[in-house]
Amino acid sequence: MDADISHAPVEIQESTNGNIWSHDFMILSPARMAKLTDIIGHASQRQQLKKDLEQGNVSHAYLFSGPDHLGKMSLALTFAAELLSVGKSEGERLKTRTAVEKLTHSDLLVLDRLWIEEVCEDWDVIAGSSNVPQGHRAKKPAAKTDTIDDVRALQERLMETGMGTYRCCIIRSVERMQDAAANAFLKILEEPPEGLIFILTTESQGALLPTIVSRTRVIPFQRIATKEIRKLLDGVSEDDSRFILHIAGGAPGLAAKLRDDPDLLRLHRTVHGSAQQFFRSQSLRERLSLLTPLKERGQESDDFLLHLGLALREQPSHTLVRYTEPYRALVSDLETNAHRQLLAERFALEVHS
Repeated sequence: MDADISHAPVEIQESTNGNIWSHDFMILSPARMAKLTDIIGHASQRQQLKKDLEQGNVSHAYLFSGPDHLGKMSLALTFAAELLSVGKSEGERLKTRTAVEKLTHSDLLVLDRLWIEEVCEDWDVIAGSSNVPQGHRAKKPAAKTDTIDDVRALQERLMETGMGTYRCCIIRSVERMQDAAANAFLKILEEPPEGLIFILTTESQGALLPTIVSRTRVIPFQRIATKEIRKLLDGVSEDDSRFILHIAGGAPGLAAKLRDDPDLLRLHRTVHGSAQQFFRSQSLRERLSLLTPLKERGQESDDFLLHLGLALREQPSHTLVRYTEPYRALVSDLETNAHRQLLAERFALEVHS
C-alpha cells in the first residue's frame, strides 16, 4: 500500500508549463486528491519526471525499481495523470485526475493484483486495481491463470486510439510475468503504438529479462529517511511510532498501512514477539515450533521472516555476527523450491548449536 499523507503540509510552486508541483510532494492541482495519493520523499525521481515532461523528453517506457511500499505505484499513477493532462484546461485536468484515481480514464490501462499466488475470485477486488478486460479469469482460478493471458488482454486494449497526446499503461510488479508473457510483452515494448507510455514497477530488477530493462528508462527508488516517514505518524503514540518506524524500515507505504489498521499493527506486534522469543528460547522444540509459519509460502511466512530479521538485529553484537549469514541463507533458500520445513529445521539447529 502506498503512503497517503494528505494531512502533511506542502509548499506549492507552479512549473513553466502550468502544472503544479510541490517542493516536498508532487500533486496535480491546488485541490487535494481524495484517492490519488501524494508522494513522500523521492525528490530526485520526481524532478526527473518533471524535467522529462517539461522538456518534451518523455520516454516510451519507464521502470520504477525498488523495494515494496516505497510509493512506486503512487508516483506511477500521479505521473500518468500528469501525462494525460497535457494540453488540458484546469477543469479538464481535475476531471482527468478523478478518472485516473477511479481507473476509468479511457487512455489509462493498469495491470495490478493479477499475478498472485492466493486464489482471488472476487472480481470487485481485481477491478478495484486493474482496468484491463478480465474475461480470461472467468475460465480458470486467478492463482492458476498464466500471465500470458494478461498480456494478450492488454494487447487488445493497446491497439485502441487515444483521445489525447499520451496514453499510459501501468504494470505493477512486472517481474511476476512468466517467460512466455515476458517475451510477448517485449514485442509490444519494442514497437509501441505512437504516444503510448509504459510505466512499469518492479521489486526485483534482476529477475527481469535484460532486454526489457534495456528498453526502459530505469528510475531506482530507495528507502526513505526515518525523519521523513515520521511525518506520517502525527497523532500516533510514541510507543506505536517507534514500533512502526522499526517495522517500516524506510518504506512509507508500510508505515501508513500500520498507522491506519490497528488490527494489522497488533498482528505485527504479536509476530514480532514470536520472533524475539525464537532467539530467547533455550528449547530446540520451541524454536522449531516458532518457525512453523515458514513451512508454507504466503503472507504469514513473509511477515515472520521479516520480523525474524528485525529481532536478529536487536540481539547483542556477537549474536548478530554469528547468525547473520545463516539468516541470509535462509531468506535466499526460501525463494527456491527447496523443502521449506528442512530449511527451517536447519536454521533452528544452527541457532541452537
